[in-house]
Amino acid sequence: MADAAATPPTDPASTAPPASTDPASTAPPASTDPASTTPPTSTDPADPVAEDDQRKLKYLDFVQVAAIYVIVCFSTLYEYGKENSGPLKPGVQAVEATVKTVIGPVYEKFHNVPFNLLKFIDLKVADLVTEVESHVPSLLKQASSKALLIAQKAPELARDLAGEVQHDGLVDTASNVAKTLYTKYEPTVKELYAKYEPVAEKNAVMAWRSLNKLPLFPQVAQILVPTAAYWSEKYNQAVTYASENGYAVAHYFPIIPVEKIAKVFEGGTAAENEQPVSLTDGTVAPAQ
Repeated sequence: MADAAATPPTDPASTAPPASTDPASTAPPASTDPASTTPPTSTDPADPVAEDDQRKLKYLDFVQVAAIYVIVCFSTLYEYGKENSGPLKPGVQAVEATVKTVIGPVYEKFHNVPFNLLKFIDLKVADLVTEVESHVPSLLKQASSKALLIAQKAPELARDLAGEVQHDGLVDTASNVAKTLYTKYEPTVKELYAKYEPVAEKNAVMAWRSLNKLPLFPQVAQILVPTAAYWSEKYNQAVTYASENGYAVAHYFPIIPVEKIAKVFEGGTAAENEQPVSLTDGTVAPAQ
């Protein structure tokens, strides 16, 4: 009994298994948030993408492209000339090395100046465009939009005409277009001709009278008028010949009314000199 009383009671905690020392059991749970695995967006100006965006021009990009093209062409020509310089090549290389030594530091210091200036001008152009757009009336903007739409439709019209040319041939297509224009505008042209022909004749006679009063003009007219009459007759004969041989386009060329012009000037000269006149080789001269 004394031994049983002396035995201390057994502690349940003392019989628990030892705690695990595995490092994996003490590691925190892995995060499953996708945002935690996304790298942060770089806002550093030295980032290539950001730098490329900064070097883009909005309105004057064509200037930069043209400058690069010129530089590339010049470099290509220079390299070609240097490679084919023959015995002068060592001298060219020596001069090139000297120029690089002298110009190199200056270039490194100022090579960004042209682009910065171009960028500044591009920003000013952007400000100007914004200012102009704020003052341009909406009607003008609509007109500009319509003009742009017409310009965009122009290639379609050209393609249609090209297709018609391929299908019907160049002569037939031109003839069809000419017929359409002739049918559309013939009444208007005839109306204007009938309206302004008398006025034009009267003004022509008055101008002829005034010119005849100038010194040496009658002598010059004696040389020029027959030549003009001769070529007018040749033109009329060519148009008549083409029309008689079935050339449809010849119907749209007007005939020069040589006889009518002669009668008009005969009347004007007779009224001025009070004597009959005759047309000899296209010249207006008093009748004998």
